[in-house]
Order: sequence, then structure tokens, then C-alpha cells
Amino acid sequence: MQNALLIGLSRQMTLERQMDVIANNVANVNTNGFKADHSLFEEYLNSNAHEDNFVGSDRRVSYVQDRGTYRDVGQGPMEATNNPLDMAISGNAFFAVQVNGAERYTRDGKFALSSTGQLMTSDGNLVLGTGGPIVFQPTDHDINVSPDGTVTVVEGTAKTDSIRGKIRMVTFDDPAKLIKLGANLYDTGSATQQPDTKSTLQQGYVEKSNVNSVGEMSRMVEVMRSYTAIANLLQQQSDLHKSAIEKLADVPA
Repeated sequence: MQNALLIGLSRQMTLERQMDVIANNVANVNTNGFKADHSLFEEYLNSNAHEDNFVGSDRRVSYVQDRGTYRDVGQGPMEATNNPLDMAISGNAFFAVQVNGAERYTRDGKFALSSTGQLMTSDGNLVLGTGGPIVFQPTDHDINVSPDGTVTVVEGTAKTDSIRGKIRMVTFDDPAKLIKLGANLYDTGSATQQPDTKSTLQQGYVEKSNVNSVGEMSRMVEVMRSYTAIANLLQQQSDLHKSAIEKLADVPA
């Protein structure tokens, strides 16, 4: 295969993967706490397609290789909900939640109460405090969450606050190493868990996605144009090759 075709195909393959990443970001523009992913590319040098019966070394051909993706862990915008159970983290920490007996992490602070009074995510996963799940009593009202995560209520006709626990916030040495599990959940991966001392909670707010929708749509158009341009180039190379073969066939023996 000609080198131009090999290089063009390598670029098209990386553009296809980049489009998948962009499409996933766009699909999660309205997902609470979602962190955008971006593609990484690098140059891959290799010897070109060649015959072995020529004198001298072949020049190396530069291909395009997608090295992987990196995660934008920047803070998303805060949106007021006026729901006392909703919480947004200001800082780099994550909520700890219990999923099928295992501990997972999320930035989505859209919470509710289960039928048994336990604080849970919108998917039904229990929100963990420093002493386990946060549990409310049927007579609890005037729920208050302090910036450090302490949850207090007024129970029944009492005039003093009762503590129901403290929201557990966890930070990691490198949040980019966390593994996305889907459903807005993360696993520790190779990141090291650390206790959080700097992040604060904002009650009555949720953190929205940090995806820049305008930027992602512009990037999507750019990828589509690049893919089309390379497809046209490959078609031209194929036509030239076909034309050369046809002309060689017309040369008298």
C-alpha cells in the first residue's frame, strides 16, 4: 500500500476515536458533575512501505497515533435548586457512595431520601458519611448541611439541632487516574485516596457538567471537515494510482 494511503488511514482512525470522545462529551452536557474527556495524539515514526532491493535506507514515515484521553477535572458551574438535599462540592473532592457493597465516587450531588430514610443518589446508591450511610428519622425537618459536610436536623418538636452524620468527601493525589465506570461513577484505579481538608459543600446547589458545549460542537465540525478532506485526498491518490496503471497497460510491449 502507498505511504500516502497509510498516513491518511492512520489519521482517519484517530479522527474517528476523537469523534467518539467529543460525542460522549456533548451527550453529557446536562449531566450533573460530569468531567469532559479530551484526546491525546502523538507522532508515530515507522519505515515506509518499501521494496528490499533498493540501495540505501528508507526515509521514515510519520503516522498519527492516538495516545489516549485525558480528563478535565476543572470545576463545573453551580446551579441553585433550593432542594435541601442537593449538594455541590466546591473543590477537588468527590462524594463517596456505596454501589453493590463497593465504594465508588461521584461529583453528582443530586440526592434524595430512600423509603427507609437513607440519603441516596438519583440512581439509588447510598451516600456515605464518615460513619456510614446518612440516615434520617421520619420526624426530621429543617435539614441543614454545613460547609464541612455536617448534617443537622430539627427532630419533631425539639428546639435543638440533632446531628445525623457528616458527608464524607474524598480527594485523590491525581484525579485524572480515576477510572470512569459509567452512570457518573468512578473507581479508584491507580489514584491514591487522601482525606479532604480544603473542599466545602454548598447546600441547595448541584454542580453541572464542565463541558463547553460551544467548544465541543466547534471541535466536532472541525473533525468532520478534517475527515472529509482526508477522504478526498485518499480518493485522489487512488484515482492517480488507477490512472497510472491504465496508462501503463496501454504502453506497447
